[in-house]
Amino acid sequence: MQLSEELKWRGFWNQATFTDDGRIDSGNFTLYLGTDPSADSLHVGHLAVYMMVRHFLERGHKVFLLVGGGTGMIGDMRDTEERSLLSYAEIEHNKRALKAQVSQIFAGRDFALVDNADWLGNLELLPFLRDIGKNFNMADLIGREFFKARIDNGKGLSFAEFTYTLLQGYDFWHLFKHHGVNLQIGGSDQWGNLLSGVELIRKKENAEVYAMTAPLLINKSTGRKFGKSEGGAVWLDENKTSVYKFYQFWLNVDDESAIEYMKIFTMLDRDTIEAIAENHAVNPGARSAQKVLAREVTDIVHGVNRRESVERVTEVLFGGGDFRQLSDDDLDTLAKEIPRVDVGVGVIEALVVSGAVSSNGEARRLLKSGAISLNGERLADDRAINNQSLLKKGKNTFILVAENMEGEE
Repeated sequence: MQLSEELKWRGFWNQATFTDDGRIDSGNFTLYLGTDPSADSLHVGHLAVYMMVRHFLERGHKVFLLVGGGTGMIGDMRDTEERSLLSYAEIEHNKRALKAQVSQIFAGRDFALVDNADWLGNLELLPFLRDIGKNFNMADLIGREFFKARIDNGKGLSFAEFTYTLLQGYDFWHLFKHHGVNLQIGGSDQWGNLLSGVELIRKKENAEVYAMTAPLLINKSTGRKFGKSEGGAVWLDENKTSVYKFYQFWLNVDDESAIEYMKIFTMLDRDTIEAIAENHAVNPGARSAQKVLAREVTDIVHGVNRRESVERVTEVLFGGGDFRQLSDDDLDTLAKEIPRVDVGVGVIEALVVSGAVSSNGEARRLLKSGAISLNGERLADDRAINNQSLLKKGKNTFILVAENMEGEE
């Protein structure tokens, strides 16, 4: 399957400046994708576009991944209101976090990681306006949809925001001049900024370069795009979205989304995905597609070891697995997801202290009804819990009984 066909089949192809879609299948590209450090973590909306880039990389194209330490000092324009500027310290912190996440997504692969602060930070104003600014027509820029929307809604825009698209165009030109970059990839909301680079290179160098966008991805459970401003963002940083919750997000998507997301967020080939879809259709209740999806995406973002730990914890909580077989790392994972009480407490006290029940009387009634179990064994009366254990109320309420975990006082 040609790259153009694969990108369309996976749902990556949105807009492109190619006059012929087949152009992407001929010759070699050196491409780049940029992300500003507006937060200290990428989210799954970013991940979709990074996965698109991985398909180019797997086909032998050269890849530059840019972290926008320079453009991040201004911030890309929002369609509603101006961004609050981040401090220099925040930008540096966010850059380090993003670089680590990008390196994990592309682990073991040959790519270049660059920071546009290295060249934008050395620009002088007058030469920039003379050599770069003169290539942009104000009427054309104001006519772009994302500028026009801000002006029409009465919010206006600052000069700093207005110059952002010039800086992104400069990035493309700089990478073209110094590294031969001839294709920029981004999300569909970046189309105007991508065109700035294409036009700048055409005017300054009389050269043809290309731009291509992936569609913004919609979370079907919310009807909103994946992103940090939409609420309920799924982050790649485990301190924002734990590895367990990340895995569970993919495990709980609906059947249609499971196959769609498998095309976007995994490197599984077409034959494999279509076979998984066929098997899933025979027995949807087994959720085989969701299990493959959760495994593959978690491996990419957090690594195999973390994913296997989460799977063991999930099996103990919901699959009847033996709690006593969990490793210390597994217990650390579990302790971040459910209430914990100290070894030595009684069952009733553990239920009350953890918030699983509101009173001792409620705990006793649940014990008598057989709704409480300890390490898979149903309990009928109160007792001391003297070893690390998993206490369970009903089907979905769990309490970890353990010694102080790593990092606790």
